[in-house]
Amino acid sequence: MDFTLDVYRQLILTLLAQGFAFQSFAGFMQNPANRAIILRHDIDKLPANALKMAQLEHDLGVKGSYYFRVVPGVWNPGVMEKITALGHELGYHYEDMAIAKGDLSKAMAHFESQLAQFRNIYPVTTICMHGSPLSRHDNRALWQTYDYRDFGIIGEPYFDVDFTKVFYITDTGRKWNHVGASIRDRVDSGFDIPVNSTAHLAELAAQGKLPDQMMITVHPQRWHDRAGPWVKELVWQNVKNGVKRVGVRFGVLAG
Repeated sequence: MDFTLDVYRQLILTLLAQGFAFQSFAGFMQNPANRAIILRHDIDKLPANALKMAQLEHDLGVKGSYYFRVVPGVWNPGVMEKITALGHELGYHYEDMAIAKGDLSKAMAHFESQLAQFRNIYPVTTICMHGSPLSRHDNRALWQTYDYRDFGIIGEPYFDVDFTKVFYITDTGRKWNHVGASIRDRVDSGFDIPVNSTAHLAELAAQGKLPDQMMITVHPQRWHDRAGPWVKELVWQNVKNGVKRVGVRFGVLAG
């Protein structure tokens, strides 16, 4: 059974055994290890799951970056503080263009106010776009007019990582690098490495078939050890992936 915390633990242990250094995104931006994994977490919902994953990683001596949305049910300062206390980085999973319905000035004002709220909890220096698959607005469009560096931000993965050199892999849609499940969470990659499951990803690592630098993006709400939530997430993601495919086909969603 894939997408359980035990399977995730085994993946981390396998990568550690292969000599990979786990880095936050800010850490990678400042001093990239030669053999590095940027461990990125997009918190789209269920912040309690993020805390479980953060604790698991802490117990294994691993650090990563946790990007929270600011919508109700996700914004949770108590959970954020506990995650940063475990040594992880906190960042803003921004979706300001979608929230402002494409109004640039409103989106920028929203970004500034939310970043200030984050910085009441943690000295945020990196941000990461939320794909907002049901919106026609690409949140990255904000930076065609503004510059996030003016706000003390040193990195945004979709702008500041050379993905022809850093292998990008994401569990978007509850599959690894599944094109049909990713509306905007895609990169121009120099790699063609099919991954069928988390166990397969661990197997590739054990066989020395993975690049020296990777960004692994996980969504903690997808990872469950209890059967009920696991099945619920499986069914929901299958429905959501189908909606995405239809939306892209008929031009309702960005492809």
